[in-house]
Amino acid sequence: MFKKSNILIRNKKASFDYEILERFVAGIQLYGTEIKSIRDGKAGLSDTYCAFINEELWVKNMHIATYFFGTYNNHDVRRDRKLLLTKRELSKLIRGTKETGNTIVPTKLFINDKGLAKLEIGLAKGKKTYDKRQTLKEKEDKRSIDRAMKK
Repeated sequence: MFKKSNILIRNKKASFDYEILERFVAGIQLYGTEIKSIRDGKAGLSDTYCAFINEELWVKNMHIATYFFGTYNNHDVRRDRKLLLTKRELSKLIRGTKETGNTIVPTKLFINDKGLAKLEIGLAKGKKTYDKRQTLKEKEDKRSIDRAMKK
């Protein structure tokens, strides 16, 4: 019924700054103009984070551009959006964030096979500076191996 969507918006900074311990896929509560902007690929996850408010998980500071053909009832660009998860997943995330140094970061925003917007979030632990240097070194090594394979 729906065609395969190629919309995939990544948070590259999250994988650099954090070590992802566990991943979850959550639905997002959106307005009509917001989903249309996401389908146009006009969204961003930089500086985005998740927080619990009254035992509900909300994504904060996620940028979804205003829809060009939207009228007077267009959405706010950086409003808080509720994430839709099961109770079991929510309780697992609550327990995980109570440990020191753990947080919840969005890693990917995509459209699934049914045409719904989904947000992949990860329970993450912050990296130290030497871990970041190690990540950069591994990335550079992989790049040099790929260059050598092409020759």
